[in-house]
This record gives sequence, structure tokens and C-alpha cells, in this order.
Amino acid sequence: MDGSDGSDALPTPRAATGAADLKAAEQLILHWDPTSSASDRMLFDGGDRAEAEQYLHAVDEIRRAVRNSAGASGSPRKSGTPASTIQIAMVRLEDEFRHILVSRAIAFEIDSIVDLNSLSLPRSGSGDLASDLPEPDAAEEGLDLRRSAGSSGNLGGSSTPSYRSTSSIREIDLLPDDATQDLRSIADRMIAAGYGRECFQVYGSVRKSAVELCFRHLGIERLSIGDVQRLDWVALESKIRRWIRAARVCIRIIFASERRLCDLIFAGLAGDDAPFVETVKGAAVQLLSFAEAISIGRRSPEKLFKILDLHDALTDLLPDVAVIFQSRALESLNTQVSDIIARLAEAVRGILSEFENAVLREPSKIAVPGGTLHPLTRYVMNYISLISDYKQTLIQLIVSRPPAIHRLPGDDTGVGLPEVDLPEPAKQSPLASHLIWIIFVLQFNMESKAQLYKDAALSHLFLMNNVHYIVQKVKGSPELQEMIGDDYLKKLTAKYRQLANSYVRATWVKILHCLRDEGLYVGGSFSSSVSKSTLRDRFKAFNAAFDEVHRTQAAWLVPESQLREELRISISERLLPAYRAFLGRFRQHIESGRHPEMYIKYSAEDLEIALSDFFEGCPPPLHGRRKSH
Repeated sequence: MDGSDGSDALPTPRAATGAADLKAAEQLILHWDPTSSASDRMLFDGGDRAEAEQYLHAVDEIRRAVRNSAGASGSPRKSGTPASTIQIAMVRLEDEFRHILVSRAIAFEIDSIVDLNSLSLPRSGSGDLASDLPEPDAAEEGLDLRRSAGSSGNLGGSSTPSYRSTSSIREIDLLPDDATQDLRSIADRMIAAGYGRECFQVYGSVRKSAVELCFRHLGIERLSIGDVQRLDWVALESKIRRWIRAARVCIRIIFASERRLCDLIFAGLAGDDAPFVETVKGAAVQLLSFAEAISIGRRSPEKLFKILDLHDALTDLLPDVAVIFQSRALESLNTQVSDIIARLAEAVRGILSEFENAVLREPSKIAVPGGTLHPLTRYVMNYISLISDYKQTLIQLIVSRPPAIHRLPGDDTGVGLPEVDLPEPAKQSPLASHLIWIIFVLQFNMESKAQLYKDAALSHLFLMNNVHYIVQKVKGSPELQEMIGDDYLKKLTAKYRQLANSYVRATWVKILHCLRDEGLYVGGSFSSSVSKSTLRDRFKAFNAAFDEVHRTQAAWLVPESQLREELRISISERLLPAYRAFLGRFRQHIESGRHPEMYIKYSAEDLEIALSDFFEGCPPPLHGRRKSH
């Protein structure tokens, strides 16, 4: 029979169907050729979903034909009718891919980023960082911010973002779920057809622009390291504060959300992190360059706390950086953050050492008027009070105690520091030892400045004011008091009380000497008669001495009201009983003579009133405030 020959010449039904499907697929692809009139409308525009699905099936059909014709060793981009058709399809899918990224994301994403202040982000322990982002209100606190990866997004492109949480990371749905699924379907076809690089470039270009827009909204400037280091400190301090807030948002929200979007679209399709790297690496390098510039910049004491803020912020962000930038292509960013943290830690240690030397060497040689608190003491104690606020960080960073030196560093004059009894290492942390050392060198500096006063009493008063301020600042900070320790605080307290007593002796011993009985009796014994001329001289000497002290020391200043009152009481307890007793014993001898008011100028009550003028920092009233006798 000849039937076998005839059957060989006819195609099988399966082959005929395949050829028809391929032809139909080619026609559909060509219908949507970007150069044709149909290209004015986008397939994935949220309209007829059937058309988009049919187009993807057509691409699959053409791709199978290309694969079959290319053979095992051929290229999917080989020329030929199916291959040229697939090229047309890839151009269309690339346009569709870009259109979805742009049209379904930009407006929604910007609205989300602008409203990021409503998020409750983890805070650093420092007070400055805690104010970077406002706390959520009560309504927000009750919200469940966690979302599963498969939950539905804002399909209508709503401006109200939805979030899911992984530890400190807050991820925003940058695109609705249906758009994400369309992007994944397109990416799958493009990568399988050998057009992965084109797909990644489109994705990276669009998403990079979105990230750059977020940076502008957050005020992140494109500054070189040189630009940062040329800024004055006031401007730089403000920029550090803004940078810390922006870095949290960038890493925990923007980069984390980009990571998630990239995973949703490309997971299992791309062999590496090329789309994510293309999107964020440049922005991440720009972000970290600011912190890099601070870490290698000039050190000075006023920068310590902002550098600590920066160190704490980056340390807090480091685990998130490791999660988000986990690919080999982004490993350098993890390393860069770790290196910046290490350099900031070294800068902190260097600044603390420089601060100690600056306190020791503060050069001012002008006596503070009135013996009041020296500006250096106020500055140093406020500084170390702030240091105590960063205790948790600094205890980890400061690991060595101050050097056991007893002479000025770098000083060849042989001028030495007195012995300082620093607490034993077992009892105090290295940080605490540094704080005690700073207080010690501050005292040493104040003692040098006290020598600028020619009046010994004023010198004692000056030192008393400054040591008392140190004690009060330590007591006013529980963290500082805990680190300094009760033993050293007791020594400081005893020191200012000793200085108060030294002031009293330097001023009032010679005045009280006028009120002694010795030398007033003619025969030398207390049973002899009183020498009125000597008695009058004693009263005149007392009046002159007290008037001079009153005039002078009213202009001296004890700024702390309780200390000022305690010092007046201490003077009163010595002066008033002695004066009352002297006046009681000898008043009649003066009043029996002529012009007693010339000698008995003050009553005890007058002295008490006059003492209230002392240490106010201004001259006493011209006519005094005496009571009538």
C-alpha cells in the first residue's frame, strides 16, 4: 500500500496545532510592536487583564520556539523569525516594566516617605537622639504594624501606607501587590529570554531615582568629605542631628523597603543582587560619606557628644545594615559602617584625652571679679555631667585608666602635679577614673588661678566657690555621683568646708583680735582699771576694720544662695557673740565719756544687718542699714 508514503507527507495534528499557536503568538506580539499604533496603550495599565495574560502566554510560546530552534548549545537571542519576534516582545515588556514602576509607585511612595515621622523607631539611649523622631500618639500605639508578605497591599494606590515589621526594620509596601506580581511576571520572561541585564537596568534606573527623591525629602545633601570638614561646627552639629534621623529612615525604611520590593520581584529569578545593588549602592555610599568625614575630621572637645550620638546611631543600625546589605556585592558597605564606628570610638578616646589636657592647661591669667565661679569650672562640670549621660557607651569605649603622671604633660619646667589618690581599678571603671582625674586637674588649675588674687581671703573664697560647685554638680547627677563614688565626694565636700574656714580665719581673726581684753587694763590684770584711751582705740580699730571688710566683701560674690547664707551664719556665730560680750563689758566706759557715738558705731543688730550685704556681688548701701541704738 502506498498509504505510508502519503502519511509521511502530512503534518501530525499536534504539529499543526503547534504551528498555528506559534503563528497566533507571533501575530499578537507584532500587533503590540512598540512601533505600531497599538503601542500608544499599555497592556499592564490596570485595564483588561486578559490582554496582558494573553501577551505573556504569547511570549512563552515564542520563547519555547526560540529555545527549540536554538538547540542545546544555541543562544536564546539567536537570529531567525522566532528570535526577532522575541526581541520585539522584550522591547514591549521593557516598556511595560518601566511603565508599571513609574506609574504605580511614585506618587504613592513619596506620600509615604513624607509621613515617616509617624513611625515609632527604636531610639538610642542618649537624650539628643530620643528627640529625633516624635513619639507615636495613642492611636498609633494601638496599631499592629506587622504584615505578612502575602497580605494584600494598597491596590488602589492609596496614600496611606501599610507596614510590616522585622525587629527594628519598618518596611513600606512601595507598590501594590498586583503591580508587584506583574513586574515579577515580566522579569521572569525577560530573564529567561536572556534580557536580564536590560530588566535590571530599567529597574535600577527607576528605583534609584525614587531613592534619590527620598533623600532630597530627608535633606540629605551630596557633600564630599572635604565639604563636610570645611563646615563650621554650628552648621555641622545641626547636620549631624539631621543625618542621624535621616540615616535611621534610610536604612530601616527606605533601603529595607527597596530590599523587600527587589526580593518580591526577583527572588529566584536573578542569580545575584544586581537589581538591588543598582538601586541603593550609590545612595548608601553617599549617605555613609558624611559619617566617614566626621570620623576622620579634626577632633575638639565640643564635638564629643555629637560624635557619641553618631557612634550610638551607627552601632544601633549595624545589625540592620548586616541584614539589608547581606549580599557579597554589598559587603563593602557592612565593612565601611564597622570601620566608621571604630574610627568614631577612637575619636572619642582621643577627644577625652585632649579635653583633660585642655582643662589642665587652660591659660587665662585674669582673676575672676569678686572670687565668683570661674567659667572653666562651669564648663568642665557641665561637660562631665553630659559625659555621665553617655555612661553606657563610654564604659565600653574607655578601657584604660588615665596615666599615672604627676607633672604637666609635655612640660619641661619641672612643675609637678601633687599626688592624686585615684580609686583602685577594682572599685572604679576606667571611665570613672578619667572623670575623677578631670576634676582633679580642674582643681589644680583653679588653685593656680587663686594665686592671682592678692587678698588671701578672696583666694580662699574663690576656691571655695569652685569646689562647692563641683560637689553640687556631682550630687545633682545620680549617674555622675555613682561613678565618682562617695569616698571622693566626701573629700571634695571636706575640701570646700576647709576653704570656707580658711576664708573666715583670713578675714575675721584680725577683726576679732580688736575685741580681746588683753591690753585694756592699766595695771595689766583684769582687776585693774580700764584704759579708756586704749578702749576707744580698740573700738575705732574694730569700726575701721569692719567698715573696710563690709565695703570690700559686699562686692565679692558667692553665687549659690545656700552656701552664701551658710557662710554668713558661720561669720555671725563668731562675730556677734564676741561683739556682744565686748560691748557688754566695756560699753559703760565709753558712754560715760564724750561723744560715745564716735566709738560705738554698731550695735550687734547693726552688724547682723550689715552681714546680709556680704557676698552679693555689689557695693553695700551708701548709708548702711543700721538700726537706731
